[in-house]
Amino acid sequence: MKKNIWILNHYATDTFFDKGGRHFWFAENLIKDGYNATIFCANTVHNTNKIVDIDDDKLYKENMTNNISYVFIKTSGYSGNESSRVKNMVKFYINMYKVGKIFNKNNKKPDIIYASSVHPLTLLVGLKLARKYKIPCICEVRDLWPLTLVELDKIKPNALFTKLLYMGEHWIYKKADSLIFTMEGGKDYIIDKGWNKNVNIDNVYHINNGVDLKEYYYNLNDYILDDEDLNDEKSFKIIYTGAIRKFNSIENVINVAKLFSNSAKYNNIKFLIYGDGTDKESLIERCKIEKIDNVIFKGAVDKKYIPYILSKSNLNLLFYNDKVNVFKYGSSQNKLFEYLASGKPIITNIDMNYSVLKKFDCEIAVNSKNTEDVMRSIIDIINMNETDLAKYSENSKKGAEAYDFNYLTKQLENVIESTVDKK
Repeated sequence: MKKNIWILNHYATDTFFDKGGRHFWFAENLIKDGYNATIFCANTVHNTNKIVDIDDDKLYKENMTNNISYVFIKTSGYSGNESSRVKNMVKFYINMYKVGKIFNKNNKKPDIIYASSVHPLTLLVGLKLARKYKIPCICEVRDLWPLTLVELDKIKPNALFTKLLYMGEHWIYKKADSLIFTMEGGKDYIIDKGWNKNVNIDNVYHINNGVDLKEYYYNLNDYILDDEDLNDEKSFKIIYTGAIRKFNSIENVINVAKLFSNSAKYNNIKFLIYGDGTDKESLIERCKIEKIDNVIFKGAVDKKYIPYILSKSNLNLLFYNDKVNVFKYGSSQNKLFEYLASGKPIITNIDMNYSVLKKFDCEIAVNSKNTEDVMRSIIDIINMNETDLAKYSENSKKGAEAYDFNYLTKQLENVIESTVDKK
């Protein structure tokens, strides 16, 4: 009999509504392969006002979609990244542990817990429940906390709070039965921290993010946007999808667009930016003041429209703040794999270790703070011959196939079985 797996991910709530995402696709494929998989997540949806209503006298609510059982944990509402969000995290941690004990009394005990960050409290409650049930726990690291916060100047590297976070991270890595990093350099990170002395490197695995190609191509054909800018065949469309915040360096995208806006020769170029974030309004205002009219902010769109949007692209942008050093351990952006599936050229402004794009020879790297260098790279793509463009397309699609969730789930199943066997 295949195993009963609890998947803990505070922020998996949107995957219930989107019917897609890392742990949705993992659960869907695990169930097809005979496992029982249940996703535990908060009843709040990150970066939205959406909430799953739960009765006042209840701690959780169960629901099903696509044969996947979801358990929504009661938490508190929040906005932005301030204290209310921290309270939301703590509430999830506390109530997840309480719900875990309730499920144990109802004979729904798991055989293994698969706890996924972003924040470490999800990993901590997974480990506590696993200890209570005397079962193994896989801890998945999708974001290097607190390193990412340090790199973004959110916290000081030598502050007491930061040191405590590193101590907590180290403790989690020691206690986990297996570790999965979405970035390929997870082992390097542990070694660089000197933690390999008491963290078993043999129990450290890498499973990147990816794309469900079956769903991608279904959405491509079935969810079409009526958008005059997107469907303008006379323009050269440079597209960015995702968060609009300092980490994603959209300001540098605007700088490049401004150079083109002053060029009569390239007046057919449009920069189409899909997404939302803390920097969006200020960047829109900047474009108005500086009359940068070749940048169009399209706002957030339902994820099911992304394949069609990318199909109309001539070039996709993967931009990041060049001061951030976390990419020395690799990358695991969801948008990267959607970009690959689109088969369109991808330009990136930073050099990443363990680069998926380099691996499949489908990136055009600029590795420069200089906007003129980026501009010249874009012009090179505009002037690229059909043969070279076809090569980029072929290589990109091969990359997408290598990270299809059917294949990634097999990797996860190997980790699950190996972890149970070692226990």
